[in-house]
Amino acid sequence: MSGVERIRAEIRELTAYPVPAGGEAVKLDAMESPYPWPDEHLREAWLQCLAAVSVNRYPDPRAPALSERLRAHLGLGADQRLVLGNGSDELIQLITLALARPGASVMAPEPTFVMYSMIARFCGVAYHGVPLRGDDFGLDVWAFREAIAEHDPDVIFLSWPNNPTGNLWPRGDVEAIIEVARGLVVIDEAYQPFAQDSFVEDLGRWPHVVVLRTLSKLGLAGLRLGALVGPGAWLDEIDKLRLPYNVNALTQASAAFALEHFDVLAEQAASVRAERERMAVALDVRPELTVFPSAANFLLVRLHGGDARAAHEELLAGGIRVKCLHGAHPALAQCLRLTVGTPAENAQLEARLGRYLDGLGGDGEAGPPGASTSSTV
Repeated sequence: MSGVERIRAEIRELTAYPVPAGGEAVKLDAMESPYPWPDEHLREAWLQCLAAVSVNRYPDPRAPALSERLRAHLGLGADQRLVLGNGSDELIQLITLALARPGASVMAPEPTFVMYSMIARFCGVAYHGVPLRGDDFGLDVWAFREAIAEHDPDVIFLSWPNNPTGNLWPRGDVEAIIEVARGLVVIDEAYQPFAQDSFVEDLGRWPHVVVLRTLSKLGLAGLRLGALVGPGAWLDEIDKLRLPYNVNALTQASAAFALEHFDVLAEQAASVRAERERMAVALDVRPELTVFPSAANFLLVRLHGGDARAAHEELLAGGIRVKCLHGAHPALAQCLRLTVGTPAENAQLEARLGRYLDGLGGDGEAGPPGASTSSTV
């Protein structure tokens, strides 16, 4: 065997995660915050902070100053550990690698964050998706418990709120899964600033539960910083796989600075929450749309009588990017995911989408379901 044939077959069969090219657009496709640092005074203080960083030296691999600020911000108890990652994706990969023994498996609801299944494949680990309820994307607790009994997964990922559906499953449903799981349960709280609920306060209640957080959705996506928190028995083992300089010095300094001014980020998140609720009401009056409840910084909408791909193209033509999920998973047929932007950006989105919907005829029947199950959500 020679050449690329030496690469594992399951890797060669994969398609790289698609990221649209940059350019001028109203960017409402990636669940980013629409808000930069709000004033020149804060920007200048941040730049002074960065200027003091010795970029000729390797970053401190333990990031002690940032770690202590994060611990205080999260209210972690002394018996809980914290591991930092180059975004949540790296931490998902470290968790999966740590559990990737022969016969291991990963489990998650479907549809959900695509990196759970992709990283399982990267690591050569079996992946089991458990369908969400078709009517409201709720957790099918009975089906999940049955799947756990059958496969005994080594790790279960629960995106809470869920991406791409946006809903926050009832705590009792999540706890019902935790109670029967024998492996690690990872509660991914990427959208916690918009849900305003958390399992961090419950850490220690169960010995096999950890919580994943990120600063990306709060306006710091470019920093690539994630945090895994939970019992030392798990995190000390996972930390052994972390490359020593995985969080660079500029990210460490910027994130520590951001936590000093967290009230600014919290105020921006409150603005996004308010716009999310306003948008949901405004879009829900359209009979051509179903707007699903969201506790995240985006809305999932389903088109009736129209085509999600055509609507996506219409929005692109108007310089507005959203995520078309039609074809990503059968349950997401004719769905678009709309990141909440600034009021002005949201107004542009609503106007352009309204123009497309106004041009529809027909009786409001839903379009044909997608056939593909390849997920890039």
